Amino acid sequence: MSEIVLATLNARYWHSAFGLRYLLANMGALAERTRLFEGGINDSSVDVLSQLLAMQPRILGLGVYIWNVEPLTRLVGELKRVRPEIVVVLGGPEVSYEAAGQPIVELADYVISGEGDLAFPELCADLLAGKERPEKFIAAPVPLLDQVRLPYHLYTDEDIAQRVVYVEASRGCPFTCEFCLSALEIPVRTAPLEAFLGAMQSLFDRGTRQFKFVDRTFNLNLRFSQAILQFFLDRYEPGLFLHYEMIPDRLPASLRELIARFPAGALQFEIGVQTFNDDVGALISRRQDNRKLEDNFRFLRSETGVHVHADLIVGLPGEDIESFAAGFDRLVGLDPQEIQVGLLKRLRGTPIVRHDAEWGMVYSPQPPYEILSTRLMPFEEIHRMRRFARYWDLISNSGNFIQSRRLLWSKGESPFWSFLGLSEWLYAREQRTHGIALPRLAELMFEYLTRQLGRDEEATAQAIWQDYTRGGREDRPHFLRRFELPSARELKGGSSLPRRQARHVEA
Repeated sequence: MSEIVLATLNARYWHSAFGLRYLLANMGALAERTRLFEGGINDSSVDVLSQLLAMQPRILGLGVYIWNVEPLTRLVGELKRVRPEIVVVLGGPEVSYEAAGQPIVELADYVISGEGDLAFPELCADLLAGKERPEKFIAAPVPLLDQVRLPYHLYTDEDIAQRVVYVEASRGCPFTCEFCLSALEIPVRTAPLEAFLGAMQSLFDRGTRQFKFVDRTFNLNLRFSQAILQFFLDRYEPGLFLHYEMIPDRLPASLRELIARFPAGALQFEIGVQTFNDDVGALISRRQDNRKLEDNFRFLRSETGVHVHADLIVGLPGEDIESFAAGFDRLVGLDPQEIQVGLLKRLRGTPIVRHDAEWGMVYSPQPPYEILSTRLMPFEEIHRMRRFARYWDLISNSGNFIQSRRLLWSKGESPFWSFLGLSEWLYAREQRTHGIALPRLAELMFEYLTRQLGRDEEATAQAIWQDYTRGGREDRPHFLRRFELPSARELKGGSSLPRRQARHVEA
């Protein structure tokens, strides 16, 4: 029996509920009366309900996010039918803004908005002492991170072996990009450096080699970021992998020198470019020096082994398909290993809604609230871009076709329009964007490059075979058997990095 259960539904098994671990770490005297439960969004709601009820909670705290609000709404609805006396407390970004009227909020007893590290334990203490709160909505005060106990000891050995280990050195963001929830978290606060590095040492000693930092602006405080990078550089060994979200136009010489010392593939930087259109950037309150951005990308790609994951957004107010295409081509020219093409989302609470009338912004009413059409991009165009994004991820970001994708624009064509042509052809042939086996995708790539674009068959076969074997495969697809190709073992590399990143390093 646990009087308090902290629960959520993760999008994937290998994800971990970082926020719930923070709550558990800060339960104080109630920690021994609290348990953590992690399910998955594809789990049966009645099966999850059965597992939760078996713990006999008096209070159920649920972490609600854009990816799990729908199954959690079903879960709470069923819970309240069979155990209405259990107090349901909601928290998380999906219920922190515009909460009133949401079905899950109507079903729940309390909603904590913002960072609940301190507010949730206080509420639980009151409830267990018989002191009911009169207010349903509780606005949590923003805590300084030296007031919050770090949660890293709560990662189990199974978590370290099988799940993503999330860490954070800071919270908040100083920027005001109107599409982003971080724009609502202005105070940037850093964790106590000595305590944080001590926790990282403990994780490292327990075998953690992949650390995913969730800081929105890791390189904002240079002294802090340099200290953390130096900590990991001093402990580097094969297999160490660090993921950071970086400000694109802030990479001074002191940080560059440190970054360049890491071996290839050890660092992954997620860099939000979002748009190269200065007018669009100004419209959505995004400050970005694109010249500095380009200089930083060139440095990262030519002088370091950093794996660069760059983001672009489709459907921003004021941006049409030609503007997006120009930005995409500009980014391809900077050669990041991955370009994440994402559709604009209308996240709850974000001020992007102020553009709805002027720019004809129409969003799906269902999570994840993606853009459906704008005044400059009709529904059909945005839906084409949805397919474009999926195929780009399958072919380019995955590392499966790094060599052969370049043949699409090898004669000076626009990368965007060239890949859009492939995307349209693939969908016409397959009528799907998921579930295409790698051998089939390789065959389709060969057919399109040679028959549709007239590329040389021998050169195309060599490129596709190099790509095909990069991930460790040794079987030769039937369409390549007539060509003189090196054995898979001659081409095969080896790496202790995550598989997706390793394919890019070996290229």
